[in-house]
Amino acid sequence: MSSLFNLVIIVQVVSALAIIGLVLLQHGKGADMGAAFGSGASGSLFGATGSSNFMSKSTGVAAAVFFAATLALSYITTHQTNNVSGGVMDKLPAVTAPAPAPTNAIPGTPAAQVAPAASAPAAPAAPAPANSIPK
Repeated sequence: MSSLFNLVIIVQVVSALAIIGLVLLQHGKGADMGAAFGSGASGSLFGATGSSNFMSKSTGVAAAVFFAATLALSYITTHQTNNVSGGVMDKLPAVTAPAPAPTNAIPGTPAAQVAPAASAPAAPAAPAPANSIPK
């Protein structure tokens, strides 16, 4: 299935480049008046009026191929059997963190014996600055 997917991607890129090239090669509607007075378009490969029909038909065919390749890509990606949901970070192995040591443990004693928390007196509140407005 991967080789088919790659083939459709290549077809889509080539058709997109063909559309870009064909659109850039076509002359606009304003160039028809200049071609009527012999500005060099009448000496082109397909003649004065022939290039318009050939180019527009070729652009239409390239657009149809691009549209079909886009539909094929959407079908292939939605019907893959090995769809993996999630991102790159979901594929990393799970790492377990070590249990944190108790903060009030006495050094040299087993972890099960924990020293009682010492109740420290509350620090006095700092006086308000002189230029502050009381609430």
